[in-house]
Amino acid sequence: MVLERGTLFDPKLVTDLVEKVQGKSSLARLSQEKPIPFNGQKEFVFTMDNEVDVVAESGKKSHGGISLAPRTIIPIKVEYGARVSDEFLYASDEEKINILKAFNDGFAKKAARGLDLMAFHGVNPRTGTASAVIGDNNFDAAVTQAVEAPLGMSDANGVVESAIALVHGSNGDVTGMAIDSTFRSALAKQKDQQGNPMFPELAWGNAPGSINGLPVDVNKTVSDMSDNARAYVGDFQNGFKWGYAKQIPLEVIQYGDPDNSGLDLKGYNQVYIRAELFLGWGILDPESFARVVELSE
Repeated sequence: MVLERGTLFDPKLVTDLVEKVQGKSSLARLSQEKPIPFNGQKEFVFTMDNEVDVVAESGKKSHGGISLAPRTIIPIKVEYGARVSDEFLYASDEEKINILKAFNDGFAKKAARGLDLMAFHGVNPRTGTASAVIGDNNFDAAVTQAVEAPLGMSDANGVVESAIALVHGSNGDVTGMAIDSTFRSALAKQKDQQGNPMFPELAWGNAPGSINGLPVDVNKTVSDMSDNARAYVGDFQNGFKWGYAKQIPLEVIQYGDPDNSGLDLKGYNQVYIRAELFLGWGILDPESFARVVELSE
């Protein structure tokens, strides 16, 4: 056998997996990624209270003032497993690699979606319910600045401007925006004073990487598993960080009922492939973000 219990993902597969995560996750696309150790990592956020001071030669220096807010990013373990025919055990090495590549592709998509759902909404992606493990380490809980848009979001452009104003009002920068397809459609319907589309690049369902020069990502994860979230605006480059632990365990399980389905693997000529990924993230400055929520009737 090429693979046995406890084998780690090949480094090439790890790189490929993370690249795919970055391509599917709004947060990964808009923010910085850095590897995170298993035991977590502490990020220090400094707030300078005053501006720099001009000092004359031999002049007196004054106290500027500073506050320090450490935030710890703790990796959370997520896993995904699937049953495949036990022909996997007897396949050629090349065929096993092909199977693992296919599994890697699927796992990357689920991990990308999971990162957004966990960090945006604080839910366990498998159940769709709030996760005690995640707690308040999510945008819906940590970001208090919000723009409430009326049902239908007839003034979607004005909503974006209001959200940006909230961030700027808190001395934050806006480096990106994540929106769902509903909000994308609302923006596409916006007209200028002459009746022309305000954002023609959004016509026919297009989802460009930027609008008016602002990086934008359209993703169902913005609103999936949330009652009214439609967009998140803010400083994704500096106010949010995420990462993964490089060691990604991979198991090929031949016996028992590892997914608690009631079906014995040997009895059904199957093996179980399970991968675990340690993901961590931190909202370093919640006031550098604003949420857009759609009001119900």
